[in-house]
Amino acid sequence: MLGPHQTAAGWVIRVFAPDAISVRALTRDGKLIAELPRRKDDIFEALILSLKERPTYRVEVTTAHGSYSYMDSYAFGPALGPLDDYLVREGTHRQLYRRLGAQLIRHEGVDGVLFALWAPNATRVSIVGDFNRWDGRRCQMRRRFDSGLWEIFVPELTVGAVYKFELLDPNGRCCRSKRTRSASRPSFGPRLLQSSPTALTSPGQTPGTWRSAARANLGGKPMSIYEAHLGSWRRGDGGRFLTYDELADQLIPYVADLGYTHLELLPISEHPLDESWGLPADRPLRTDPALRRSGRLRALCRSSTRRGPRCHPRLEVPAHFPTDQQGLAHFDGTALYEHADPRKGFQPDWNTAIYNVWPHRGRQFSLLQRTLLGRSLPHRRPARRRRRLDALPRLLPQGGRMAAQPGRQQGKSGSDRLSAPGQRGLSTAAFQGAVTIAEESTAFPGVSRPTDQGGLGFGFKWNMGWMHDTLDYVSEDPIYRRWHHNKMTFGLLYAFSENFVLPISHDEGVHGKRSVMAGCRGTNGSASPMRAPSMASCGVHPGKKLLFMGQEFGQTNEWNASESLPWWLLDYWPHQGVQALIRDLNRFYRETPALYARDCEPEGFR
Repeated sequence: MLGPHQTAAGWVIRVFAPDAISVRALTRDGKLIAELPRRKDDIFEALILSLKERPTYRVEVTTAHGSYSYMDSYAFGPALGPLDDYLVREGTHRQLYRRLGAQLIRHEGVDGVLFALWAPNATRVSIVGDFNRWDGRRCQMRRRFDSGLWEIFVPELTVGAVYKFELLDPNGRCCRSKRTRSASRPSFGPRLLQSSPTALTSPGQTPGTWRSAARANLGGKPMSIYEAHLGSWRRGDGGRFLTYDELADQLIPYVADLGYTHLELLPISEHPLDESWGLPADRPLRTDPALRRSGRLRALCRSSTRRGPRCHPRLEVPAHFPTDQQGLAHFDGTALYEHADPRKGFQPDWNTAIYNVWPHRGRQFSLLQRTLLGRSLPHRRPARRRRRLDALPRLLPQGGRMAAQPGRQQGKSGSDRLSAPGQRGLSTAAFQGAVTIAEESTAFPGVSRPTDQGGLGFGFKWNMGWMHDTLDYVSEDPIYRRWHHNKMTFGLLYAFSENFVLPISHDEGVHGKRSVMAGCRGTNGSASPMRAPSMASCGVHPGKKLLFMGQEFGQTNEWNASESLPWWLLDYWPHQGVQALIRDLNRFYRETPALYARDCEPEGFR
């Protein structure tokens, strides 16, 4: 309807201009093309016989309060093409991060922003902001019926513009316009248009070498992981969050000094509640503004590649998301990213929704893949991405409960296994050179087995059994410990059934469990005597290593995501000693090929 259209009589220009007194069409350099008379209500239209081809023009609107001009979005053709429709429909689009959201582009010779969104069941999607007076009628997006995508190109829009999407559900009700605010979050309202991050490549590295290095990490290289929560690792003055720039200057040198090879971050996507640790990401394609007040994630990534041996950021990816109105739940008024059946799509323990990655959801998963694998984050080289998928059982049949039922046999086909599309989708990154790690606690078989052998295709799996047995053993009173040595040896019976990571993670020092240090019982009643042998056991046991922040210096209280780690403990020699132990163990591990060269093979342990 709107914009320029060719008719039998000639070209017609139509403009929707609420509250306008008069409307004119001008050339880009300001010359008059035609006055647009009012057709009806707020629609202005003119038939221009002199035009021989589709015009490019500006619209000048005069109101009772003054006048303004803009380039008409509807004067531009689509920025997405049939190939995008086909790949989204098939569920195999690999570059959605270059298509969806807000993309700064040059289209038909004009700089501006391409806005695109996937909402196949919405009856209207609009982009609203200061540039159109927050009126959802002005920039209604073009619907691409083949794929369910909506798009519009807004010319002359620049970095710093504020915008949000407005969606109408299948019943015509507004379902995605309002945004709630959180006291600890600086911007849960409209989004700020930022410059597109560029792909990062460290000096002397090419995409090919990154890919080769990542594949080699699937077993033949040392992997000692420091897991951190950026919001509580350390706080600034007055308890404020450190920025990415400050974290780059403080966190990366600290982790490198302790000898860790990898840094794993609890989710840094935007989330509504600090106490959630970021795991239920509210906007999984956007980094947390609490850390982004100044500085950029790229500064942290660049610092990690320049300081310390292979200290690459590894991001944790949640398998569930909040049901808050401003998030992904019922995104277009329907269950788009979650199961429609609440028995499959809702997790009552956490009050969150569960992603749907099952058959016949190819289009949904193509969008979900961008979420799970972090396509929108700055380090876009596939080989540089390392992801841990949180709570994998929530994506398995019946939320993993089937796998946990005693006496229930699991078949290799049917509903007891993820379908082939689901397997390939969940492990897509592994085939592109990235390292993927699954948190799976139900003994589901073949998690790290290749998909062509019936597995799920992940690179590694957390060894939850080893973790529980080890922590139970060191918590035993020494007088009874002689009867529980099997807890330290049982793990070797299944150590090579998967590619394992040995995790002492963020889950082990919260919710009344006490800190790991406090759980170690020594002969003199203190934790220190058991700390050394338990950590040394981890260092030489088959599997990659992971330790959550604070444990490296013997944090005595439970981890609290709302405050900084108790760094004052390092004023005392026992905690200095624990930190020195971790540093020495990491050095010994890196310098001893027998401990990692054939880490996932029985022959390597022998």
